[in-house]
Amino acid sequence: MRRMPAVPSFLRRRVVWWLGALSIGLVAIGFAAAGDRVGALRNALIAPRPWLMLLIAPAGLALSVFLARTVFPGAQGSGIPQTIAALQMHSDRAVDRVLSLRIAIGKILLTILGLFAGASIGREGPTVQIGAALMHTLGRWLGLADVSVRRGLILAGGAAGISAAFNTPLGGIVFAIEELSHSFEVRTSGTMLTAVILSGVTSLALVGNYTYFGHTTATLPIGIGWAAVLVCGLGGGLAGGLFSAMLVRASRGLPGAFGRFVRDRPILFAVLCGLLLALIGIWTDGATYGTGYAQARHMVDGDEQFGRLFPLWKFLASLVSYCSGIPGGIFAPSLAIGAGIGGDIAVLLPHSPAGAVVLLGMVGYFAAVVQAPLTATVIVMEMTDNQELTLPLMATAFVAYGVSRLISPRALYGALAQRFLEANEPGTTTRVSTATEAELR
Repeated sequence: MRRMPAVPSFLRRRVVWWLGALSIGLVAIGFAAAGDRVGALRNALIAPRPWLMLLIAPAGLALSVFLARTVFPGAQGSGIPQTIAALQMHSDRAVDRVLSLRIAIGKILLTILGLFAGASIGREGPTVQIGAALMHTLGRWLGLADVSVRRGLILAGGAAGISAAFNTPLGGIVFAIEELSHSFEVRTSGTMLTAVILSGVTSLALVGNYTYFGHTTATLPIGIGWAAVLVCGLGGGLAGGLFSAMLVRASRGLPGAFGRFVRDRPILFAVLCGLLLALIGIWTDGATYGTGYAQARHMVDGDEQFGRLFPLWKFLASLVSYCSGIPGGIFAPSLAIGAGIGGDIAVLLPHSPAGAVVLLGMVGYFAAVVQAPLTATVIVMEMTDNQELTLPLMATAFVAYGVSRLISPRALYGALAQRFLEANEPGTTTRVSTATEAELR
């Protein structure tokens, strides 16, 4: 009997790229729809009885932490540090644990559970790890074991994930270059571009040509209105740098008796975090629950405000949500916090168009948290379909980035990735800290 000829490796790679990118697009759309559904269900349940969140939030967070530690170990966190760590790992088994289908499924289910419980989390970070896991798993199934190919697939999956989550193809590409790999490699660029395009086409075919925050026509003429660039850059940089520094510090463990309590009683700590989230949400009439997408969009459109202290309450809710130990990202909440900061600054700067200042606040805080100014600029520009503000957005992002670096010298995702490596692949830590310290920054 004649044996079937082996499938050429270049053909197997293309099959992985095509199937993986299409799968990422489908999963991202379903993930977004499920997140919106559970958010609407939560709001319908608590509308007549806001106090129900005093039960839903603690129970939901406790269940999420329990499942993350027993059924889906490794699913905690936003997903982006885990993806960065996977790119640095040398052990195939370690990468398989971080980017498995089990982790991807757990990331989806537990993020949705966290959103139902009112946690201030996003789905974009988890979608990055899910996309990388899908690409990596397909590569394994088709026998693509080469290290450079594996790394290219992880990069492509992460880029396609962020692109499909926000419907921002350019943002996905810039994110992969600036945040995930910190370089543009010729060998992986074609893979990444193919994945981003195919996942974007999938999203376009199923949900149409939409923008995350609709279309805005806000502009910022040269002149006194540009004072908003400096103010939003400084304000967003201070707030975002503080948030980043606090998360980096929390990742190392809290000191004293309270730190031991958090380490030894994680589920009880999650219950306390849930109670605090519920109290903040009840005080703000539910404005701090969930991703913050609706609040940010209302502020971008200028048709609703949520109080001068909304950015502070959302900041606290996001900090508590992340420290509770549940899976979930910080992208969408950061955009909402930044929009709130911009809305507050707009009141103080009557010579600057309010709609433009909201976007500047959004990009300033976002750039300061992730310390990726180009990614922040491109994503906000694409999400609002507004190229008129490109230069003010970029200037604000770089001012905020500089301020954030003064407060938090280590980039958030790089620091969290290094902590993840320490826990999951001992020995890699030394290589990362000595050979790629500058890249992680």
